[in-house]
Amino acid sequence: MSKPLNRLNPIESLLSRQDVLVLDGALATELERYGCDLDDPLWSARVLLEQPEAIKQVHADYYRAGADCSITASYQATVDGFGGRGFTKEEALSLIRKTVTLATEARDKVLEEDPDRERPLVAASVGPYGAYLADGSEYVGQYSITDEELYAFHKPRMEALIEAGADLLAIETIPSFREARILASILKETPEVYAWLSFTLTDGRTISDGTLLKDVANEFEGNSQLAAIGVNCAPLEVVTDAVENLHNYTTKPIIVYPNSGESYDPDTKTWHGSESCESFPAQSEAWYKAGARVIGGCCRTTPEHVKELSLKWKNKA
Repeated sequence: MSKPLNRLNPIESLLSRQDVLVLDGALATELERYGCDLDDPLWSARVLLEQPEAIKQVHADYYRAGADCSITASYQATVDGFGGRGFTKEEALSLIRKTVTLATEARDKVLEEDPDRERPLVAASVGPYGAYLADGSEYVGQYSITDEELYAFHKPRMEALIEAGADLLAIETIPSFREARILASILKETPEVYAWLSFTLTDGRTISDGTLLKDVANEFEGNSQLAAIGVNCAPLEVVTDAVENLHNYTTKPIIVYPNSGESYDPDTKTWHGSESCESFPAQSEAWYKAGARVIGGCCRTTPEHVKELSLKWKNKA
C-alpha cells in the first residue's frame, strides 16, 4: 500500500483555528509572467522539463502572499502525456513526484523566513482526463473511454503524488460525475489519504456533464476521505449560487476558487472579456455567507489577489 499523506484531516485542522483557508491562485498565469512558454498540450507540466525553478518560485510567491495552501503543477502532468514525449513510465512518474517536491521546498523556504506562521499545506493536483486531451473537455466531461480506461489513466499519477508526500490531493476541475466516482474509488484504496473534490459548472445548479450539484453532494457526503467539496475554474457569476446549492446538501467544508471573470475559448486557447479580480475580497464575503470556507483563485488570478484575500480574512476579528 502507498504511504499515507497525512493521518489528520489537514483542512479540518486549519479551519479549527481560522475562519477561512486561503488557497493560492493561477499557476500558469504566473509562469507566463516569468517568461515560460505554455503553448503546449502539456501546458504548465512542460515547465517541469524546462524551468522547474520557476514553478518553485511561483509557489513561494503565493505562500508569501498569505496562501495557506499551494496546488502543485501536476494538473496536466500524466503518464500518458509524458509518454507521448518519449518518456518511460518511471521517468513520467518521477516528474509527477517532482511537482510535490518543488511545492514542498518552496513551503519550507517560506517557513524558514516566517517560522511563526501557520504551516501551509501542499495539495497535489489531480486534473481530469479532459485536461490531458487539451481540447477543453474539462468543461464538458463527455469522454469516449470506458470506466476501466479512466481508472488506469488516473491511478499511477495518484499513487505517485501520494508517495511524494503531499498533505492532500486536490482532485480538481472535474466535469464528470462518472469520473469523480472513479477518482473516489481510487482514493479509497489508500484509506488514510485526504483530498478535496471540485467541479466545473454549467451554471449554479449543475456540473459540466449536467449532473445536479445536490446529487454530487449526496453521493460524496459519506466519504470521510474527502475533506472538502466545491467548484473551481468557474465563472464568477455562478459561484455564489453553486456554493448555496452545495451548502444545502453537505456538511463538508465548501471549497471555491473561480476564474478571474474572463471567459476561456478552448478552440483558440485564449481568454476574452474583462477581469473582475479587483472585487475578489468583496465577492468572497458572499461566498463565505453562502457556506464557503476554503477560498482562492483559479485561472488568471495572481498573488496580489491572494494577498487581498489573506488580508481580508486573516485580519477579521
